[in-house]
Amino acid sequence: MNKLCILVVSTIGGYVDWAIPDYLGWGFGWSFVISGVGSIVGVWAGWRLAQKLAE
Repeated sequence: MNKLCILVVSTIGGYVDWAIPDYLGWGFGWSFVISGVGSIVGVWAGWRLAQKLAE
């Protein structure tokens, strides 16, 4: 369950954080960097979600 939550939440976080700068027209480089940040935050959020579900 832990790995599944991390996978799903980090994928969603990376996609959303890719789409926002792309929509604003910031270009590929910024979209790539901000998507990486969103993925890292998604890993943390997915881990926390899995911990809450395990309780």
